[in-house]
Amino acid sequence: MSCDTRRGIIYLPVTSPSPDRYGGERKGQNLFGNSLVALDALTGKRIWHYQILHHDLWDWDLPAQPSLVTVSRNGESIPAVAQITKMGLLFVFNRLTGQPLFDIEERPAPASEVPGEEAWPTQPIPTRPPPVARQTMKPEEVTRVTPESRAECLKLLQDTVIGSFYQPPGLKVTVLFPSTNGGPNWGGVSYDPVNNWLFVNSMNVGQVLRMVKAREGSASSYIPRGVPNGRFWDSKDYPCQEPPWGTLTAIDLNTGAFRWQTTLGLIDELVAKGIPPTGTSNPGGSIVTAGGLVFIGATNDSRFRAFDKDTGKELWVTKLPASGHATPMTFRGKNSGKQFVVIAAGGGNDYSKTYSDTLVAFALP
Repeated sequence: MSCDTRRGIIYLPVTSPSPDRYGGERKGQNLFGNSLVALDALTGKRIWHYQILHHDLWDWDLPAQPSLVTVSRNGESIPAVAQITKMGLLFVFNRLTGQPLFDIEERPAPASEVPGEEAWPTQPIPTRPPPVARQTMKPEEVTRVTPESRAECLKLLQDTVIGSFYQPPGLKVTVLFPSTNGGPNWGGVSYDPVNNWLFVNSMNVGQVLRMVKAREGSASSYIPRGVPNGRFWDSKDYPCQEPPWGTLTAIDLNTGAFRWQTTLGLIDELVAKGIPPTGTSNPGGSIVTAGGLVFIGATNDSRFRAFDKDTGKELWVTKLPASGHATPMTFRGKNSGKQFVVIAAGGGNDYSKTYSDTLVAFALP
């Protein structure tokens, strides 16, 4: 949650309805699932809401706290709230009224072939900013990072349907983008109030699944089955589509345009073969400082990085005991006066076999 303490408004990023893959027993839009909801902090009364995803069939719950930001329009400063999504879409609203600050179009979405399912016929898509995550792929975009990976992924694609954006899971094995982890995830975005820029990390990993009939007496008529492990990657966990597999993007909130986008993360084994950084999965978040730096761990390469906020150039990188799937924090030491930057390096998750329980702190000499 996020709270506008001056105005007494709490903003809730609501999760997806259950069950999260079959909605035959929950027909309709399913308010208030996948909705951004503004409440009076003192009374709990609803002030406004916007449903960002109708009748969720993809487990694309709103994964991160809304960000309280400012948007400049025609010389006026508008208090706004920005909500990142697993789909890679950023929704920006007037914080007080819920009015979208960039047009949102209800666009046609594919129907479901699963008996009893009624996918909602449209989904809301912001006209700006552009999506920060991959939302589908073409057959010719299968990876070429190594011959072995390409062969594995082509085999995986045999008898498999590549779904379009918002394609509901079907009775055939289907590849959908993004996966249940996004796109962006729990790290959310960081905000620079000097120039009204947002910084958001995102990963490009697909999901592979089909729907099968549930056994007699189940609460749901159909259930999902991941093939082989639900992720669209090879036996080394290299995603099956062309890189980049992870990115960091700077978004200008005043215009809705990208200021820059850079590949985030690398795979040591591939770099050793002379392959340029591909990016990696990156569940975690960034911070931006008044000194003009964007700090981020997140990547499953056990690195911690600092980028120039204006250009996206990587200025510093160090190795952690394990991947920092968290958002960093910064503070000034009471006795030393130094600025410290701290990251929790826990590793693990779906993306790394290295675990740790370390908090790592950095400071300039």
